[in-house]
Amino acid sequence: MNTIIPKITIVLNVFKRSSVFDLQLHAIRNQSIQPYEILVWENGFEKVPAHLREGLIISESNKNFGVWARFSYALNSEGEYICIFDDDTIPGSRWLENCLSTINSNPGLLGTRGIIFDSKLSYSMYREVGLHNPNERTEQVDIVGHCWFFKKVWLEKFWSEFGNKFPDCMAGEDIHFSYALQKHLDLPTLVPKHPENQLEFWGSLPKFANEFGQDQQSLSLKPKSYKKFEDALQHYRSLGFSTMSEKINTISKHPPIVYWFIQKFPYLFHKIVKLKNNLNFKKF
Repeated sequence: MNTIIPKITIVLNVFKRSSVFDLQLHAIRNQSIQPYEILVWENGFEKVPAHLREGLIISESNKNFGVWARFSYALNSEGEYICIFDDDTIPGSRWLENCLSTINSNPGLLGTRGIIFDSKLSYSMYREVGLHNPNERTEQVDIVGHCWFFKKVWLEKFWSEFGNKFPDCMAGEDIHFSYALQKHLDLPTLVPKHPENQLEFWGSLPKFANEFGQDQQSLSLKPKSYKKFEDALQHYRSLGFSTMSEKINTISKHPPIVYWFIQKFPYLFHKIVKLKNNLNFKKF
């Protein structure tokens, strides 16, 4: 008896890293579970190279609509499941297989880089799961980034909160999705297993994440972005988004003045976090 493999739609974005697209597309087309279709959003600056366009569904925009456009474009998919990738994310060959297995046993929004906030008071103090901190089993987190794997029907909840979205086109989509699913479906945000010695299961191969995530195109490295991230968390908390530390009544590790300082000067703190992550990358 043949097993029916659900249709998985991949959504990619070409912004200012078209030179990386070949590598990303190769990794996606060589998954152990083949995607049903690949949608590509040309987000206002660069195009998919001509020799790679065959077999892709491509939409062109002459304006940069930021990080939210991919979730709008995903509404055009025909798959039962959707996986949206950042343009600097190169998955291991069994990532889709890993996600499909995980979501069947543990329904929730999946991603490769998970964040657990240390306190409700600051975005910038957190523990990572997945890409920067391998996990041997599925682990619940507050939000995920670099890629999102989910059921297409859940996009309805994402966009039902359109009137409450964070008012910046370059930040907030990650918290928004976790908030919407928490509010409407009581679904968690999860990171599937990232076994330390089995990189084929990873959603982002650390070799490439370290290289591409540190280049000048990375939004997360721009000084003004950190203030946006801090504001986005407080925006969604004001709407009812509950972090894991709040749910289990975890006492903040530091006095409130520390979190206030981080909110005021988040770029300085993130530079320290990035340095720590880079040191962790060296063992992979």
